[in-house]
Amino acid sequence: MQRFFGLPPSGELTNETLAVMKRPRCGLSDVERFGETIRWKKRTLSYRIAGYNLPFSTSKVQKVFRAAWKLWSNAAAMKFRKRNRKEADIVISFHNGDHEDGSPFDGTGGILAHAFLPGVGIGGDVHFDAEEDWSLNSTGFNLFAVAVHEFGHALGLSHSDDPGAIMYPSYNFAPKNEIWLSFRDVTDVQHLYGISPKFASLFSKRPPPRTPDKCDPHLSFDAVTELQQEVIFFKDRFMWRRHPQFDDTRITLIGSLWSDSVPNYLDAVYENMERSVNVFFKGHQYWVMRQLKLEEGFPRNISDLGFPSRIKSVDAALHFRLGSYTIFFTGHECWRYNEQQKTMEGLPTLIEHQWPGIPTPIDAAVFLEGLVHFFKGNVHYKFDPNSKYVTTSPAKDMLDCKKNDDNEILKKRR
Repeated sequence: MQRFFGLPPSGELTNETLAVMKRPRCGLSDVERFGETIRWKKRTLSYRIAGYNLPFSTSKVQKVFRAAWKLWSNAAAMKFRKRNRKEADIVISFHNGDHEDGSPFDGTGGILAHAFLPGVGIGGDVHFDAEEDWSLNSTGFNLFAVAVHEFGHALGLSHSDDPGAIMYPSYNFAPKNEIWLSFRDVTDVQHLYGISPKFASLFSKRPPPRTPDKCDPHLSFDAVTELQQEVIFFKDRFMWRRHPQFDDTRITLIGSLWSDSVPNYLDAVYENMERSVNVFFKGHQYWVMRQLKLEEGFPRNISDLGFPSRIKSVDAALHFRLGSYTIFFTGHECWRYNEQQKTMEGLPTLIEHQWPGIPTPIDAAVFLEGLVHFFKGNVHYKFDPNSKYVTTSPAKDMLDCKKNDDNEILKKRR
């Protein structure tokens, strides 16, 4: 389970593992691989909405489900027809607790819904927990987001270990206009049913989003920070966690560790070991997290740290444990912040004077093993503070991509 969710696979019930276990999710197993053979043999499926304990009016629920089916039919060569009579391939319903299908619901939170693989009888049916706080927006649990996921199961798709996929098991809501099938979702459903005739025209301007690949030669980072023994690399909604005791550097969602308290698409992050906190920056705001929980009163404006009004955001943050200070990078300037006195020390200096050879503006920075690591675009700059010597390499090499490439070559030779 830890490997599946991108956690360090220690085999121990850590606080982070417990946090992932407690996240709302789909009721199906993560380890089942359904395979190509479990699929519908026909290309037009009927569905009906059964029962009377719907969370909204029938017309609103019908509209949500119609939109959810449309996401799948836009990608795969499938059509879906709503029926009012009893005979239908897929029956969708809301239930409380034990509803006699062998998978009782657990009340608010926890398991949100489950679906059955294609087949006769209960096959393909979708059940939602009626006790959840369902919504049509960002409050509670968004019915549209969960429906898209469960309908994927009804078509024969298993859970995906790609955290950017709709078929990822944990609930990961985004506003409706941002809910799209990922590249992985589209590939998997088209593998079962073929490509929709309208796929090319619908997705030509906005292709299905791909989860960042750590071996992408163009890979860049939004922020980089230490986290106790780990180094965390942030990109969009995702992060990679590099731990010295584990060979594999796996990707996971930022929200899988810090829940929804920390925003995505971050500007800068650093760890303050002395205060046992992590500080996150996005735009004109910053967040302070202690033991995975947001400190009271946050987010706050970065002006509270001593930045003048002309500074609208932070590009990168570089924390030094020895000396207890943090360097903030903004455009062509850098600022020194005294962590003990909680004040900005004097005026900013030019980055080119203090860090010769480092291009501006930078994307991320972190201090590791006596060297300062800067990142700009797909380039990693390793700066020696003593000699002022700079070496460069691809940013992706920080994620052990080269090592993994070598391992793949060895496997193929064997």
